[in-house]
Amino acid sequence: MNIKDILITGKANLQAYCDTLLELAADDPNIIAVTSDSRESGKLTPFADKYPNQIVEVGIAEQNLVGVSAGLASTGKKVFTTSPGCFLATRSLEQVKNDVAYSDYPVNLIGISAGVSYGALGSTHHSLHDVAALRAINNMTIVVPADNFETKEAIKAAAVSPKPFYIKIGKKNMPHLHAENETFIIGKASTILEGADVAFIACGETVYPTVEAAQLLNKEGISARVISMHTIKPLDADVIIKAAKECKAFISVEEHSINGGLGEACASVILEAGLSVPFKRMGIPDEETVAGSQTEILEHYGISASGLSDEAKRLIKQLKHLTNEKYELK
Repeated sequence: MNIKDILITGKANLQAYCDTLLELAADDPNIIAVTSDSRESGKLTPFADKYPNQIVEVGIAEQNLVGVSAGLASTGKKVFTTSPGCFLATRSLEQVKNDVAYSDYPVNLIGISAGVSYGALGSTHHSLHDVAALRAINNMTIVVPADNFETKEAIKAAAVSPKPFYIKIGKKNMPHLHAENETFIIGKASTILEGADVAFIACGETVYPTVEAAQLLNKEGISARVISMHTIKPLDADVIIKAAKECKAFISVEEHSINGGLGEACASVILEAGLSVPFKRMGIPDEETVAGSQTEILEHYGISASGLSDEAKRLIKQLKHLTNEKYELK
């Protein structure tokens, strides 16, 4: 895809999830939505109105939420468990581990309003730990879609999978990064833009700021590769190794703590492959987090077009000093 082709803004990935669930339920009465007082915030009211016998409300009780979901899945239901990511991945972690993952029930855990989507509500409502916690649990597929297309395809894939999923989605309207006829495969990253100077590997709603950064870098004669690593587990190691070999610098970007998330996963792949490349993890550092809008928080931590392009130029300058290669940066 060309930078100029990324122009049209779609709906929120949260809305894309709910619309897809409605479509799937029209042909499958075994699809069940289970929520923890998240019918409104999860945009599931239209689903409840149309399929009142296919939704279960447990109230603000996340441990019960996951336990009930596992029980329904054990009877052959295709369960979509919807709750804010900040609570779903920790308050019910024991149930996710034992009742879902270790019991091998196909529960689809949908962490809504994830990352810093609830920004103004502060640290208690930031889900900056969910990927780190769930990556350590066996038998859990983790998907963080970047746009409506990836969200829709991830939900469709989860609906037919016999394995449990965790899908992390936000509520900001997202630009379309894919053509509708593109192929989406769980475990295989999507290359949004090609480039050879710096590789941005991002997930979720941080993919688009890397596209904007690539646009800025392009004006300075620096080509940026942008990869949407929509599946964090299983990780597409091949695309990471290819980018580390072909690009001169490597930046991971995520709406998550820099500890235990996409960046550390990429770093381990690169190191185990015996490669060396200037590398930077962009995410939320290990410190007291700030409050504000999602955009304000991400900009505070350099996850913006200017912040990411500046980081790319810093890495390239670092490489220039090491190799004496010449890069003319405006």
